[in-house]
Amino acid sequence: MSGGVFVAVDGPGGAGKSTLVRNLDQRLTAAGIPVLATTEPSHSPLGKFARHHTGDYQGMALACLVGADRYHHLETEVRPAVAAGRVVLCDRYTLSTVVLQAGIDDVPEQFVRCINADAEPPDLQIVLTAPSRVLRERLAVRGSHGRFEDDPTVPDREVELYRKAAAASERAGVPTMVADTSQGLASIESLLSRLTSIIGGLWSQ
Repeated sequence: MSGGVFVAVDGPGGAGKSTLVRNLDQRLTAAGIPVLATTEPSHSPLGKFARHHTGDYQGMALACLVGADRYHHLETEVRPAVAAGRVVLCDRYTLSTVVLQAGIDDVPEQFVRCINADAEPPDLQIVLTAPSRVLRERLAVRGSHGRFEDDPTVPDREVELYRKAAAASERAGVPTMVADTSQGLASIESLLSRLTSIIGGLWSQ
């Protein structure tokens, strides 16, 4: 992909991904940078089906649903937006798939990576994290978004799995930023200026 910038934001449930994407969209737009804020699973019928049926589909079946939605999302939204010179902010991407499908749902990681082999890496990978206790407290207030957030033991596993996934992303040559959001909105606010500057610099190159 060329022209714009593709930014992926991943991390455990309750880490603040949607909040960061929403506020970063506003900051970049105010700076005159064209933005597409999106999410995975996407808002397409296939993406909505995958998002709302994590209790009905598990393992390889769900991994294939998520992968199919990803390729449709890339083809119909992400690649055209980047080619048009926009900054794409994606709430969850391939790192979430590796963590949730391989790490939590016990799908062989090789299978997961094979399904996603033709999904290009982002220009910038952001991984949000927080202590598992904080994540559980936030999820209790916000409510669950699906099967992966119903199990109170998942945040402990996610924190470690995302730490490993972020390290693997770095080793693969993807510019990766890990940020602790344990201070809530104050943590997000401190990130916004840094990210607006970094992404603005990538976009203007």
